[in-house]
Amino acid sequence: MNEPRRSAAALEVRGLDVYYGHSHALQGVDLTLESGVFSVVGRNGMGKTTLCKAIMGLVNVSGGSIRVRGEDVTRRPPAQIARLGVGYVPQGRRLWRSLSVDEHLQLAGGMRSGAWTVERIYDTFPRLAERKGHGGGQLSGGEQQMLAISRALLTNPHLLIMDEPTEGLAPVIVAQVEEMLLRLGEDGDMSVLVIEQNIGVATAISRNVAIMVNGRINRIIESARLAADRELQQRLLGVGLHAELEPDLDVAASGTEAKPAPAPRRDGPIRIYISNPTLPTRWSQPVPIARIEAAARTLSTQVARLDETGRRKREPVAAQTAGPPVVLVVGTLDTKGVELRFLRDIIAESGLRTRLVDVSTSGKHSSCDVSAQEIALNHGRGGSAVFGPDRGVAVTAMADAFANWLRRQGNVAGVVSAGGSGAASLVAPGMRTLPVGVPKLIISSVASGDVGPYVGPADITMMYSVTDVQGLNSISRAVLANGANAVAGMVKARLDARAATTRETGGLPSVGITMFGVTTPAVQKIAADLRDDFECLVFHATGVGGRSMEKLVESGQLAGVIDLTTTEICDLLMGGVFPATEDRFGAIIRTRIPYVGSVGALDMVNFGAPDTIPERYRGRKFHVHNPQVTLMRTTVEENERIGRWIGERLNQMDGPVRFFLPEAGVSALDARGQPFWDPDADAALFRALERTVRQTGNRQLIRIPKNINDPDFAAAIVSAFRTLFGRTGARRRVAR
Repeated sequence: MNEPRRSAAALEVRGLDVYYGHSHALQGVDLTLESGVFSVVGRNGMGKTTLCKAIMGLVNVSGGSIRVRGEDVTRRPPAQIARLGVGYVPQGRRLWRSLSVDEHLQLAGGMRSGAWTVERIYDTFPRLAERKGHGGGQLSGGEQQMLAISRALLTNPHLLIMDEPTEGLAPVIVAQVEEMLLRLGEDGDMSVLVIEQNIGVATAISRNVAIMVNGRINRIIESARLAADRELQQRLLGVGLHAELEPDLDVAASGTEAKPAPAPRRDGPIRIYISNPTLPTRWSQPVPIARIEAAARTLSTQVARLDETGRRKREPVAAQTAGPPVVLVVGTLDTKGVELRFLRDIIAESGLRTRLVDVSTSGKHSSCDVSAQEIALNHGRGGSAVFGPDRGVAVTAMADAFANWLRRQGNVAGVVSAGGSGAASLVAPGMRTLPVGVPKLIISSVASGDVGPYVGPADITMMYSVTDVQGLNSISRAVLANGANAVAGMVKARLDARAATTRETGGLPSVGITMFGVTTPAVQKIAADLRDDFECLVFHATGVGGRSMEKLVESGQLAGVIDLTTTEICDLLMGGVFPATEDRFGAIIRTRIPYVGSVGALDMVNFGAPDTIPERYRGRKFHVHNPQVTLMRTTVEENERIGRWIGERLNQMDGPVRFFLPEAGVSALDARGQPFWDPDADAALFRALERTVRQTGNRQLIRIPKNINDPDFAAAIVSAFRTLFGRTGARRRVAR
């Protein structure tokens, strides 16, 4: 930034001190924003959010001053600061669940007149216009962030403060937010202070970036230099390198910086101390030295720090967490380097950008774009958890680190890997974190067997390598070339169709519906009644089906759920072959999307052929569905247990919930005259749910005197879903 001019600076912070009890959260912060957009980055706990709150008057300031357009706002009430023209987009969005999108905007629009109006908001964010009648709790994460930003813009501020505006958003939404920030900076109508952890976004929107370390502005550096210097990013912002921080330095905007004092030599183990083991509050007391000493970790210098020779040899690579789409070629370069580079070269020849990512656990350095050491730093315990003598432990830890790293990348257009079972185990968990639709290919010798543990609920493609992935020959070249060209084709087709797909999916929101053979009539009726207004995605409740549906919920690709068939809980609790995981319903709990559920097929536990049924269940009531599937009727006691388990999960749902109980049977087999008809078992299930669930205006259990497959029951489900979603049949229908 240029030399500050007090009369013109949009924001000027001088010597700012903030305490939480005895914890010194902000320590003499100096910061000047003349105009445009300015980014502040730093790890968690460095004081970034506290800085925002101090500017807005939401925390007590112990020392220093804050000026907005030359006017001192230090210690003024938040409402007065807002009226002076300071807008705030808080971390976590802070929306009202009971207010609709339009009500949020109308409420904010009356504070200050200016260029931003409700109509302009709807023009800027067409998705909000489509969802204007929906409550804050019914929006996806991206839609909530759009609304939080819009609410602040409608106050027509001179200074807009945004705390983590891209946190938790899908890559496509991150790109939209980044584009909007660039437009705000170009328009010149307001100045924007952005607090951000996404280095790609922070460096793209701002010429200079301030780095916060331990409550201070450690340095101000040119964005281009920070983006291009991965070593500097890791040293100042990486995970597990607290001991590597340099002394505080103020760097001129030109990028020249004072030469730091040489770091002390560390030939032995490094002790890592955490002075605040728990988050401080205003009532916090100093942590006893003995407790800090006991909690300290010891790291080996050979593991915790990157080898300096390797650092010098490594190719410098610009930060690419945002920007043009890129295809990742991932694998163990210490053993599969030739094959992976062969893949990389074919994809690059097709005109796509590539990055070669090493996930080796040997600790050896390889020429690549992202080294194994850099990936390892993304593990919760750093490199010491990854590069150890136990290969099994090392592979598991590296897989976790790669998944964590991949979650932070905002521009991944596709991922491909090649190797044996170890390589597949390393990359598959990370691939499963990517949204459905992003091309994911594993070329492996294990692809001809059971690939369920690798694929899970994701759309991962497995290709059999025929020969082992060990050197290039006529067979491996043909297979690897097919894989590389397949990924290139998928990526290009997806990029070409992205705009059209966005328009199409914007017209019809998607709803997930769970189904089993014994609930098929109900699902068919529900889907038929909703098909004009919703894209109905039906998931077979075989364990992985429920996981796949919740993965789409988590990635924001479903606008609501009709969980008619919750039978996977039976197999989870009783040991069947189609079990849910312990996180069943977890995505609904976290996203708070509209949820209509029922007890479909909770009358049965699924087993294989009769001779595979556990001995403890001999003598129970069974129904042979086919030679490979045997169904066991659940008992009164089991239904009580199932009802309590589901009820406890429903109690954790803060979004709109309607859960239906079909009194005349929970499946086609649980109807009068059918093999599993057992009113006592069903009654036990319903009682357990009603005793467990804490019913509110937002969370309700509803009894219907019909079988689950009765058309009237399906009609009740459809009516409840339309009510929760806020979209009636009379609304505009969008052509497919």
